[in-house]
Amino acid sequence: MESSTKGFPSVTQPSHLPLRGKSGHSGRNLATLLFEEYSSKIRNGLLNEGDKLPTESALVRTYEVSRTVVREALSRLQAAGLAETRHGIGTFVRASQAAPTLSLNAEELSASVDVMAVLELRIGLETESAGLAALRRTPDQLEGIRAALSAFEQAFQRGEDTVAHDFTFHIRIAEATGNPYFADILRHFGALLIPRKRIVSQPQRDPDYLPRVNREHDEILRAIERQDAESARAAIRIHLTNSRERLRLAQQISGLAASRT
Repeated sequence: MESSTKGFPSVTQPSHLPLRGKSGHSGRNLATLLFEEYSSKIRNGLLNEGDKLPTESALVRTYEVSRTVVREALSRLQAAGLAETRHGIGTFVRASQAAPTLSLNAEELSASVDVMAVLELRIGLETESAGLAALRRTPDQLEGIRAALSAFEQAFQRGEDTVAHDFTFHIRIAEATGNPYFADILRHFGALLIPRKRIVSQPQRDPDYLPRVNREHDEILRAIERQDAESARAAIRIHLTNSRERLRLAQQISGLAASRT
């Protein structure tokens, strides 16, 4: 019998209604519901810093959803800075973060930020982040970067959303710098700034789009594995520069289509 996890009812006596019982919800919407439930508990103090979340298996049984739904919800909690996964141990509630001084928030970003300009900012920020990660990463941090890339690969192979995994990959690199401000800045911007959020039709238009992104990620990982700081900087600069070019082309195509309507 699985024992209770701190802050949660026993899995053998679930107190939650199965999410599958909520008719009309797709798999992705189920992940959103699960994410919202746990983010609400964390923000309202029902779950506190250091509390361990239930295992994937426990969440699957309790909410009667697929493991894919659970993984997407957990990835979104991590991307929001509300939880962190410790390799081989589990997922835990993160410490409360002091309110950042930047005047942007995720909702405003999704509607108003010039993503092209932010990509330019990320090129500078993440180039140095990758170099420091190559020099300073621990074995556990390296494994966390690998795990994020593996989750990305599995998601695109299954045809599932990859944005949360993409964001987690970049966060894991930032965390491996040993300087918390790199990760804090990326978390503040949030997964909404992954350019793919603005190029929703790109994977359908170009079947090699996500495999190409994955290959770029793999080059970054390999350089960090070798502790080759210069190659890591070059690999992530190429990746983000390519992302900027992909976004520029998508915007051109979108503008041309709009002018014809």
